[in-house]
Amino acid sequence: MFSVSDASAASQTKKFRNCSELNRVYKGGVAQAPGVKNKGGKTKYAPFVSKSLYDANKKLDRDKDRIACEK
Repeated sequence: MFSVSDASAASQTKKFRNCSELNRVYKGGVAQAPGVKNKGGKTKYAPFVSKSLYDANKKLDRDKDRIACEK
């Protein structure tokens, strides 16, 4: 049986196939660090901050601003 910390750790390193999947769970996308700024302009939602989750989904960061799938 999983503990709460095991379940949250497993969910934080989930790899998503595309931004639509990621944005269903994290509306604002995923940022690598708290101080990261979006290059693409104004966004509607704040990104979830998690280095391990960002690293698992780095391929989805098309503009290389250290925020994957920002909205």
